[in-house]
Amino acid sequence: MKDRWYLASRSGLFIIDAFCDGLSAQPRAAPSVGGIRKGARVIRFRRFLNSDPPGIVEVWNESICERGAFPIHSTALFEQMIFAKPYFDPDGLLIAEEDGQVVGFVHAAFGPNAAETAVSTDIGIICILAVHPGHRHKGIGTTLLHRAEDYLRGRGAKQLIAGGMRPLNPFYFGLYGGADSPGFLASDAAAAPFFEQQGYVGSGNCLVFELNLEEYAPPVDSRFLSLRRKYDVQLVPQAELKSWWQDCVMGQIEPVEFRLTDKLSGIPEARVLAWEPSSLRQPSPPSAGLLDIQVQADLRRQGLARFLLSQLFRYIQEQYFTLVMMQVPELNHPVVALAKSLGFEQVDTGRSFRKEKNPTSE
Repeated sequence: MKDRWYLASRSGLFIIDAFCDGLSAQPRAAPSVGGIRKGARVIRFRRFLNSDPPGIVEVWNESICERGAFPIHSTALFEQMIFAKPYFDPDGLLIAEEDGQVVGFVHAAFGPNAAETAVSTDIGIICILAVHPGHRHKGIGTTLLHRAEDYLRGRGAKQLIAGGMRPLNPFYFGLYGGADSPGFLASDAAAAPFFEQQGYVGSGNCLVFELNLEEYAPPVDSRFLSLRRKYDVQLVPQAELKSWWQDCVMGQIEPVEFRLTDKLSGIPEARVLAWEPSSLRQPSPPSAGLLDIQVQADLRRQGLARFLLSQLFRYIQEQYFTLVMMQVPELNHPVVALAKSLGFEQVDTGRSFRKEKNPTSE
């Protein structure tokens, strides 16, 4: 389908959850030098090495069991979308191994400064933590988490967050949770108990929505006639990302921009970014992810966003897309109401966590 190029991304990012070991009732094993001794075997912990990607992929694929993630078939995605980022630090990707085999890993990193022009070490983020199912209930996940926290604090972090939500999402955008970075999904039932046990508390929720275009009924809105007369709907094949940070996080998925432009002034009054998550999940039905629905402040509550999205849906239906996904902060009540009015169904909830300064578990 030659017209589908505009939403196709070349590659993407990913995240995983595998936290069951942190729920074990067993006491934490006393670590040996650089590891945890289990009988004749020792679990060793170290920084990332260039030889690790195949082992990381294996742990990833064996640990994925929820709706928010999908199997990785090649190390190329890791190499292109994680290791090639300008702020990737091998010291922040920590490995657990047994007899030379990767059995778990955690990735710790930082968010942007206020202007999104550079990395700031003020807030440290636990982006991902995974343990192979055959090695859970041994304290591996807990030890990985503690070492990741030490790494973040050692580089100046004053606050620790688990579960990336924009803009605190340096890695793994797009391959876990759908259209955006949701933190950890409620459907990953072990995540919240694990982090709460380690002294974290909830710090923010987002609602995960999906719209089945095969069952979609276009809205009837009396405002649309006048809006159609006043505005042009435009497609910008290469969306302009607003900062260095956004370009690092989202640039390689190649989002496009749909906008409403005033016919007289030529000024864009509303916009939304869209990209194609299904291009990372072949084979799968074509799907579109929505980001950053924006309307000029003095024009809100006049139907512009509703009109723009209805036109977008009609367009991508013609390109044979069958699913639209979006995530909305729980407290953004106007956009939550907009999504529900257009027929979106909430399919999950994302949650991020904040480390308490003096958790009782430490």
